[in-house]
Amino acid sequence: MPDLPSPHPAAGQPLFPPPPRPAPVRVVVADDNPVVRAGLTALLSGREDITVVAQASDGREACETALRHRPDVVLLDVRMPGVDGLSALPHLTAITRVVMLTYSHEADIVRAALRGGAGGYLVHGEFTVEELVSAVRDVTVGRAHFTPTAATAVLEHLRGDATAHAEADSKPLFSLTSAEALSQLQSPVRQSSRVLRAGFQLSAREAEIMDLIASGMTNQQIAATCFISEKTVKNHINRIFAKLHSSSRSEAAAKWLGTAVTS
Repeated sequence: MPDLPSPHPAAGQPLFPPPPRPAPVRVVVADDNPVVRAGLTALLSGREDITVVAQASDGREACETALRHRPDVVLLDVRMPGVDGLSALPHLTAITRVVMLTYSHEADIVRAALRGGAGGYLVHGEFTVEELVSAVRDVTVGRAHFTPTAATAVLEHLRGDATAHAEADSKPLFSLTSAEALSQLQSPVRQSSRVLRAGFQLSAREAEIMDLIASGMTNQQIAATCFISEKTVKNHINRIFAKLHSSSRSEAAAKWLGTAVTS
């Protein structure tokens, strides 16, 4: 009996099957408040691509749990009895990514958390459920997330560093011997700076982003500070470069700050 041809695929069956779904993001929730732990677990476990693999009530338990489960992200409170979040943070960041999720909004604590390796800092009451979910997803691929209070602390720190470096590196161009002479010099300089910036015709948002570029922020930091995507930041920067007739961040910053040499 001759071989029969293979039957055609059933009607409606795709010729090429869809790629397999990526594994869910595995999360550990570390907070000393059992109500907060339960609430976060319920919120995140309702997502198809996120699963809470364990909970912890202090920093020591968070480290032990992370070693045992190897999660993708740990949501970590700052103030906990025994070993607190900041003490546990360096040990956790050696294992996985960490997002601080806390009521603590003090600027020095935010900076300490970032120095310890946190990939984000979310203050309770400053984010929606969707923003929390986005933060968990994005931090796994290295995108930082900050709520407004934390972002402000980061920006102030960066501006402080920029000011300190500028003061350390600057050399006086003139020897002024009186307050009156200084006043006479500063007034036209400020006026010239305002006129120069107005001539660039940047929008309010573009001017804000240009200030952040001049302070030394990366696109990722700007996106976190302004709560926009990195793609949107890049689009703004392209328009800024066109208006400032610049091809690099340093050239644009020099023109924006009025330090570029013009012919």
